[in-house]
Parts: sequence; structure tokens; C-alpha cells
Amino acid sequence: MSTAPRLTALDATHRSLGATMTDFAGWDMPLRYGSERDEHNAVRTRAGLFDLSHMGEITVTGPEAAAFLSYALVGNIATVGNGRARYTMIVQEDGGIVDDLIVYRLGETEYMVVANAGNAQIVLDSLTERAGGFDAEVRDDRDAYALLAVQGPESPAIMKAVTDADLDGLKYYAGLPGTVAGVPALIARTGYTGEDGFELFVAPEHAEQLWRALSEAGEAHGLIPCGLSCRDTLRLEAGMPLYGHELTTALTPFDAGLGRVVKFEKEGDFVGREALIAAAERAETAPPRKLVGLIAEGRRVPRAGFPVVAVGGPAGKVIGEVTSGAPSPTLGKPIAMAYVDAAFAAPGTEGVGVDIRGTHEPYEVVALPFYKRQK
Repeated sequence: MSTAPRLTALDATHRSLGATMTDFAGWDMPLRYGSERDEHNAVRTRAGLFDLSHMGEITVTGPEAAAFLSYALVGNIATVGNGRARYTMIVQEDGGIVDDLIVYRLGETEYMVVANAGNAQIVLDSLTERAGGFDAEVRDDRDAYALLAVQGPESPAIMKAVTDADLDGLKYYAGLPGTVAGVPALIARTGYTGEDGFELFVAPEHAEQLWRALSEAGEAHGLIPCGLSCRDTLRLEAGMPLYGHELTTALTPFDAGLGRVVKFEKEGDFVGREALIAAAERAETAPPRKLVGLIAEGRRVPRAGFPVVAVGGPAGKVIGEVTSGAPSPTLGKPIAMAYVDAAFAAPGTEGVGVDIRGTHEPYEVVALPFYKRQK
């Protein structure tokens, strides 16, 4: 028996704005409000407002919270300063990626782990299981927060109109408590679009008030509401991985080109350590496939799962697979991320194509990301 999707605290707001809704990881979420291209371009040039309340917040507290998280995750959480955040991962014993995460240090012995919506329960269960033997408590706080995001070059000006928090002093991958439009919030500066921006963790009952205030403050700056569809093209242009596409349990962080998040030098053991040592050696000596960017020479759009092929060599030899693909509003061409055989992974490699329904369309191999904002 299927269960009804969960609704965010902003569900009525989205519907009043005429959003096209979709089931995403068990949540009813706005896919778009109007034109995906217009929403994408607004974030690149002005600002966009997102509801991200489907993300999963897990609080970890206790005297051994840092030691526990350093054991449960691949990063060295003990070195995260108060008010700072870190991108990390949780893996299986065999090194396969369970999820990629952001961990915020909220206090001396308090941390918030933010998981992807589709993996939140798995991450919660894994952390709860791994907490045995540590003086630390794992708490499911998914119902305690709504999460709004303002992304784009105008986001600092918009935020300054509704808060007196020290935004200039708020570094990338940091968070501070503050009041935004009269609402208590954790103000974070991370993001998943390739632009500057802020995430606001608030109590669900304050979400509508905050959305209205941000919309009003952003009107003069060209801010518009944005759905999940443009969030996907924005993160794709920025070369950011999406769980279930570039990241899966069949891949280790080293397979995904993200070995830098694994900290072997940290004190104590951690889950997956031995398997990841072996994965690091493989990636150094004989990587099976590497994650690359592909830019179309034509107009046909590649999609996840499409084979990457050698063009002009052995007819149609499969050398990889597309993990994400879409038209790029910024580049004006279709783009994709794909895992390809190491021999074809160097930028500028010729003879690479994508099998799009039987036709081998030529593609240029490029380094990621496709887009990098001007500082």
C-alpha cells in the first residue's frame, strides 16, 4: 500500500503560486513555478528562493559527539570549529557511499548532520547503530526544521535587508544563529547551485512568515521562487554530485573523485577504513573509470543511464555511462556528467560520444565544473 507524500510547511504557499508539484523522495515538492530556464537564469544572475524542507536533519550531542562522528563518517569531525560546517560522507564497511552529508558544529558538544531526503532514514539508522559504545546521543530532528535557501549573486543584499546578523563575517561552509525577519534561524552559507547563498533552518511554524519576508525583500533584486528542476541544472553546471547518480553504494569516494573527503590521518578507527585504503590505492594505480564532464556538439540531450561510446574506434564500444544530463541554460548546449574509462577521461580526448537512442552523438570531454562563478 502506497503512502501519501509528506508535505512541507510551505505546501499551501507553493500551490498558491501555481507550482507544478512532484513526488520527490516521499515528499510533495515544487518542481517548477513557471519556466525552468527563467528560474535557472534568475539564480545565476539575480536570486532564487527554494524550499528545501525535505532534507533530513539529525542532531548529535554528548561529550563524545565529535569522536563518534569521526568514527561513523569518513571526515575528521573533531577538527570542525564552532560555527563551521564540513562536507563529508557516510560509507558502508566495503567503502560504498551511503550518502554525502554536511555536518554543522552548533556548540561545544552539539552537531547537526544534514542528509539527503531519500537517504535520511538510512543515515539515521546507521548513525544510531554506530553510536554504541560512545557517550553521544543521536536524535531525529527532521520534523523540527523547515529549510529555506536564497541563492544567487543578489542573495547577500536580500539577506541584509531582513537580518542584522554578521553576514560579511559568515564564511563559506559556516553557520551562525540569528534572527531573520523576526524569526529565529540558523543561518548557513553553503549551497548547491554554484552561486553564493544562504540556507535558513527555522521552526516549521515560522516558514511561511520567512518566505513572505524574503519574497518582499527580494522583489527589488529580481528574486523569484525556484523549484527542484532548476536546482538540478544549477548543480549539474557546477559539477556537484547527486546521490543516486554520481554517488551510490557501488562507488567509493575515491571512485567518485572525492577521495579528499576521506581523512586517514584522523585519530582512531572509522567505518570503512580498510576498504577505503584499498580503494585509494586502486584509484592511484589503475582507476577503472573517472567522472568527467561532457559537452554536446549537437542539440540532443543525454540522460542518466545512456552509454558513453568510442566513436570511430571499434564500432560502438561502450566506454562509460552518463550519470546526469540536461540542457545547460548558461552554456546554451546539452551537458552531462559521466563515468568513463580512464583512457578516455583527459579533457580534450577525441572520439567520445553518447549513444542517444541508437545514434552516436559526438561529445567533448571537459574538466568539471562546467561553470564557476566569478568571485
